Amino acid sequence: MKKDREFYKKAIEALLYCAGRSLTPYEISKICDNLAIEEVEKILEELIKEYSQRGIKIAEVAEGYRIETIPEVAEYLKKLIKPRKFKWSKGILETLAIIAYFQPLTRAEISAKRGGVDVSGSIKILLENNFIEVIGRKPVPGRPVLYGTTKFFLEYFGLKSLNDLPPLEELKTLYELE
Repeated sequence: MKKDREFYKKAIEALLYCAGRSLTPYEISKICDNLAIEEVEKILEELIKEYSQRGIKIAEVAEGYRIETIPEVAEYLKKLIKPRKFKWSKGILETLAIIAYFQPLTRAEISAKRGGVDVSGSIKILLENNFIEVIGRKPVPGRPVLYGTTKFFLEYFGLKSLNDLPPLEELKTLYELE
């Protein structure tokens, strides 16, 4: 079977559909017979345009691409899927924001930034739901674990990278308004 550009376009579309996570152009290239990364990126741009008026779209997140539904149809998907509710408390959001902006951090450092509040429960929930992970140990006595955000964190919030987080000053202003 001849593998031309249209064939690879179909293959890339199928890969994004089945992956269940974002795929980088490099990963796609390796799977698609080492197709040039520039060609993979051109095909992805074409697919993004083709999907722009549909109920699903191709989004660039977590330094890769994935197929996702458009926000406008969320209410219908919730009726079908009935997703498990994840309760975002103020403490969990604050803990996640501190980790996202200042990672890597130890539990004690996170607690200190939250004003001495015990963050054990928030960290446990964030770990269980794959928003954060242990990314190493701090080279100090006791070698406490260091926490950082995951690729799932980027995907969940639709971020390409941590550089896409809003400026910290903007968050402080919003927090003060509340």
